[in-house]
Amino acid sequence: MTKPNVSDSFIRNEREAEIAKRADQLAVKLAERAPKHDEEGSFPFENFADLHQAGYLKQTVPKQYGGDEISLYELVLAQERLARGDGSTALAVGWHMGTMLQHRNTRPWPEALYEWFCREVVENGAMINHFASERATGSPSRGGKPETTAVKTPDGWLITGRKTFSTLSPILEYFTVSASIADTDEVGEFFVRKTSGVHIEETWNTLGMRATGSHDLILQDVFVPDDKLISRSGSIPDKKRIDDGNGWLLHIPACYIGIAHAARDFAIQFARSYRPNSLPGPISELPNIQQQIGQIEADLITARTLLYTVADRWDRYPEGRIALKRDLGLAKYIATNHALRIVDQAMRIVGGTSLSRRLPLERMYRDVRAGLHNPPMDDVVLRNLAQRALTEER
Repeated sequence: MTKPNVSDSFIRNEREAEIAKRADQLAVKLAERAPKHDEEGSFPFENFADLHQAGYLKQTVPKQYGGDEISLYELVLAQERLARGDGSTALAVGWHMGTMLQHRNTRPWPEALYEWFCREVVENGAMINHFASERATGSPSRGGKPETTAVKTPDGWLITGRKTFSTLSPILEYFTVSASIADTDEVGEFFVRKTSGVHIEETWNTLGMRATGSHDLILQDVFVPDDKLISRSGSIPDKKRIDDGNGWLLHIPACYIGIAHAARDFAIQFARSYRPNSLPGPISELPNIQQQIGQIEADLITARTLLYTVADRWDRYPEGRIALKRDLGLAKYIATNHALRIVDQAMRIVGGTSLSRRLPLERMYRDVRAGLHNPPMDDVVLRNLAQRALTEER
């Protein structure tokens, strides 16, 4: 880990400097543990204890319920810097952080439940994630109907099914799930507490992001009371959800740019210090190495500029958030693909040594590839941009 860069032009004020400082300090601890958890594929419980103790988990909670109420821009800043220490932990906690930010803006839960859970986050370090993915349906963003079912009982619901990609599942005491409501064409979202009938099957054994705990979540006749049914599609009495453009999903590109930034820092430090006996000085003096570093800088600055600009626009103009969806998708597309290129370039600078498991680059190389499979997918982003261009008035 390198020292915090106080000259970072994306830090605009003292509040943001403090947010960045907290994330930087946590990133140092996470970086020390990352190799072990990556090798074992184990869940880093101690990382989340540190995040809670440092007050990181409550940052997107409203001030009225004890949180810091940080903006989307500030969330991107915190997540990017946290990911420089460990991508797995940053991506995993990002789902909680982003979900709480979205709920702060859209209030999809009953207010009493929302207030209670916010205080659980602040006081006890509770976290949340929504589990929708299933093997048969693929990504929920593609529109598949869940095979998980909810059957009505006199005073609630019995939910049965299996969810995949259930990030944070080893540590969560509470989560929401989507389920098809039996004997209807509706889909409901339910707030679930981990009780009997909930089982985690440790299926997460992947190339990258090995420590996110994204195992299969199995529910067998799990009882959920009526007041924990958050919403159901097609039900007239339920209030219509507020569409905020899903700006909270910027926690995803922030994570991958953070990993790329760490790879960039490692490659530059290596170039400055590595001096083979065939050269009069370090390899950083070679024109081809400088060309490669320049390409890294161009990609990193481009991706960060777009990412922070879109986040700032989302914060500043709430009335334009729905229209910003395609730009939000573009920020993710650029960040993810530029991150892949940056880490690849960093490995070229370091050379064959970069393949060693003693160094962090090979882990970063594996971790950034996961960004291709987080929403929104590249094909969806490009299709949405094409449709906007084709439907513009001449």
